[in-house]
Amino acid sequence: MKFNIFKNTVLLFVLAIISCASKAKNKNIENLVLTNTLVDTTLKTSKETKIIVGANQTESYLPLLEKKNIGIVANQTSVIFKKNDTYTHLVDSLFTLEIHIKKVFAPEHGFRGQADAGEVVKDGIDTKTNLPIVSLYGKNKKPSAQQLKGLDLVIFDIQDVGTRFYTYISSLHYVMEACAEQHIPMLILDRPNPNGRYIDGPILEKKNTSFVGMHPIPVVHGMTIGEYAKMINGEKWLAGEVNCELTVIPVKNYNRELNYSLPIKPSPNLPNDQSINLYPSLCFFEGTNVNAGRGTNKQFQLFGSPFLNPSVFSYQYTPIANEGAKYPKHQNKLCYGKDLSEEKQLEHLNLSWLIEAYQNTKNKADFFNNFFIKLSGTSKLQEQIESGVSAEAIKTIWQSDLEAFRKTREKYLIYK
Repeated sequence: MKFNIFKNTVLLFVLAIISCASKAKNKNIENLVLTNTLVDTTLKTSKETKIIVGANQTESYLPLLEKKNIGIVANQTSVIFKKNDTYTHLVDSLFTLEIHIKKVFAPEHGFRGQADAGEVVKDGIDTKTNLPIVSLYGKNKKPSAQQLKGLDLVIFDIQDVGTRFYTYISSLHYVMEACAEQHIPMLILDRPNPNGRYIDGPILEKKNTSFVGMHPIPVVHGMTIGEYAKMINGEKWLAGEVNCELTVIPVKNYNRELNYSLPIKPSPNLPNDQSINLYPSLCFFEGTNVNAGRGTNKQFQLFGSPFLNPSVFSYQYTPIANEGAKYPKHQNKLCYGKDLSEEKQLEHLNLSWLIEAYQNTKNKADFFNNFFIKLSGTSKLQEQIESGVSAEAIKTIWQSDLEAFRKTREKYLIYK
């Protein structure tokens, strides 16, 4: 204990000398760097490897913010972690330091993360900081030139879950495009991908492009936000093939084989590790008449419908309005399905639940809706399921496209 106290004291003294030598730093910035260097700002994986997210590496990016007007794309996951499982919001921290934040841009679910999936996020004023909030979900998905006017730098710091239809990467695309057009650089504070251990699913076909699928990638892409931003630039996916000036603050001590537990739920209906792990497989149900747990306390950990055969699906539940699901599918109706909350961790997309539900529904003609093709990114998957093709055969068909994607993806990886 005495050695640790001595070591920290020496470290503080050395850092103080270094920071004092830099006349460019303002006093408040120096204090935050020192504080965050000495406290435990790390998270632990299942292998006890300490991971330091981009936002925690204040010494790397605070000098980039000095004397600049800043815009921040953020939500409830945009935090700086501290000791004893506490954290402060990035916006609140920078605001306290008197960094010149001019506005906050809010993606789906809003700045503080309380809006339902698909619910329009409105412009407004943050009650804590009085900063203007610009919605990037609703009619305005891309910041306008007027909304970016006067900004010198835009920070993007949002926890993603690594799937094509999770709309934070679509917001990333539009922010990059808008910044490139206005010649405004972007700073990405990277975070781990909890589903980064595998790649799976059909590649999106261009004709099925939408906000839940903007790029020719598989459903599970295995990249962090920082890596994905590099791919957007490198593959020239921005309109007019413009290039966004990027700086990525990588996660320290991260590799994609590690299990990473999210300390803050990334959206209202992904409450825990199990839901995040099952989400890539169960989200397909959003394009059917089957409920995927919205309106329960096991969101994306179960599925069911009044139309599924109760002799095959013995598990019963009734969705009701709750936080994150004001109007859940089959609200107040008894559903038959499966509870997957105790399933072992998946390392692949599971199609068997979707196929089993289709094969045991009362009216197959009403099973799929128009949203399914947008989610899957291809009409072929629905056709294959309707034709009785097995999950194994379907996934075999994907392999050549997935191999080509792996080769492209390799150019943009930051982590191994």
